[in-house]
Amino acid sequence: MSSRSITIVEVGPRDGLQSEPEILPTDSKVQFIEMAIDAGIRRLEVASFVHPKRVPQMADAEALIEKLPERDDVSYIGLIMNERGLDRALATRIGEIGMVVVASDTYNRKNQGVGTDESVAAWCKIAKRAQESGLRANVMISSAFGCPYEGEVKVERVVELAKQVIEAGPAELGIADSIGVAVPSQVTDLLGAVRDTVGELPLRCHFHNTRNTGLANAQAAIGAGVTYLDASIGGIGGCPFAPAATGNIPTDDLLYMLDRSGVETGVSLNKIIAVSQWLEGELGRGVPALLPKAGGFPSGATGAG
Repeated sequence: MSSRSITIVEVGPRDGLQSEPEILPTDSKVQFIEMAIDAGIRRLEVASFVHPKRVPQMADAEALIEKLPERDDVSYIGLIMNERGLDRALATRIGEIGMVVVASDTYNRKNQGVGTDESVAAWCKIAKRAQESGLRANVMISSAFGCPYEGEVKVERVVELAKQVIEAGPAELGIADSIGVAVPSQVTDLLGAVRDTVGELPLRCHFHNTRNTGLANAQAAIGAGVTYLDASIGGIGGCPFAPAATGNIPTDDLLYMLDRSGVETGVSLNKIIAVSQWLEGELGRGVPALLPKAGGFPSGATGAG
């Protein structure tokens, strides 16, 4: 692989922790984020502005953001589902908001309480308000490869949704395999079709390792020209509204693959492994990632930093 760079978007503080049974104290979350930044991470999903009864792990969103270090070189992302969530986000010093539109109507209703068309309409309003307030706004099409309720999702369906959501001028378009059903050939095909639709708009991918294809899919996404890859330190998390959805791809394991493939990330593998080991202590159990167990290769390999 020729040398190139990829930005890892760390989603452990949000997508990771929101699906774990433990609720970490706010100060522990702050430490988690600070350690990730020290390792070289520069974009992080840190909170979700959803009703605390639905996702109690994210109930401290405002308090958390207030305690985060102010850094010009770091972007904190808050996930929102509707305009109420945007109102909450605007009352904080979050610099970027993200919204999810689910490719299948059934799952969108399970996840957000409305149909996909209603979420698209809400995104268009939210993007305009966020941009007028000086926030970076991004959108992600989730369950783009399959739905736990409706089964296969057609490429044409995702392309049509992409056409609709980019009308609002997102800073990037995300494509998510929320239940971990994709295989690399699907990733290549779908991203090719989406790229033909969105032109030069940066693409971001979010993979889950539910069926052990997450890293292979990430490799396929890199080959398809993706700019950003989501990952979760330790591989924690999943989705609280998708049955049996195991964790995100681990930042640790992804970073090892990228380092050995000559892909620049600016992130230290050894430091990320140290964060995973710290996280195991906070959660009181092991994490799914393999690199904290196996270590880098050659022995002591550090990646960047």
